[in-house]
Amino acid sequence: MARRKLIAGNWKMNMTREAAVALIKELIPLVQTEESDVALCVPAIDIIPCVDAVQNTNIKIGAQNMYFEEKGAFTGEIAPDMLTSTGVEYVILGHSERRGYFAETDETVNKKVLKAFEHGLTPIICCGESLEQRQQGITLDLIRMQIKIAFGSVDAENAKKAVVAYEPIWAIGTGVTASTEQAQEVCKGIRDCLAELYGSEVAEEIRILYGGSVSASNAADLFAQSDIDGGLVGGASLKADFGKIVNYK
Repeated sequence: MARRKLIAGNWKMNMTREAAVALIKELIPLVQTEESDVALCVPAIDIIPCVDAVQNTNIKIGAQNMYFEEKGAFTGEIAPDMLTSTGVEYVILGHSERRGYFAETDETVNKKVLKAFEHGLTPIICCGESLEQRQQGITLDLIRMQIKIAFGSVDAENAKKAVVAYEPIWAIGTGVTASTEQAQEVCKGIRDCLAELYGSEVAEEIRILYGGSVSASNAADLFAQSDIDGGLVGGASLKADFGKIVNYK
């Protein structure tokens, strides 16, 4: 089946609200397309002005994290209904930086995935391996474990709506990109794993993105791979070049 591409930007910890709105105004005419979905996952403090700035455009706004409780004494965390009340549609969960710097685990990612579905949010579920793990030849073993735990107790109907982002840690922000063959091999491995969990028909509906130094120069080759349905774009989403990635053909 032909899955609709998703090009999502991850702004990470960048952009004041003024800079965020200015960039969105610059990007709006550059990311016009009827062939792909476009999302920007912005810092929490920028969400409301960004949602306002993209009204009546093809850009959707996403968050970069979310907690798995509804409310309570969780200082510094953001509840799912806080996101939905602003108009957020996507939320990145389990990014390697959250795992590496902030003690995110496969189990907490699963709790967040389940809570996101409860609230009608589309999770962008991240997975990826370090350079050492790749050199040890355990990439697919590790990715399969991350996927199986992240999707624990997720039913097939919700699984279809999920987005998975494969981001090799050794390629994030380094300028080093996985070869198209490497990226396709792992993304196919992810789809095969999802087929084991849900059957091939469901697995064929789930969008799998590649992330890791995606740029205007490599997007077309990456997105042409049969199991890569777009990209989770870091640094390149902070500038006008993001428009070239969205319109990669």
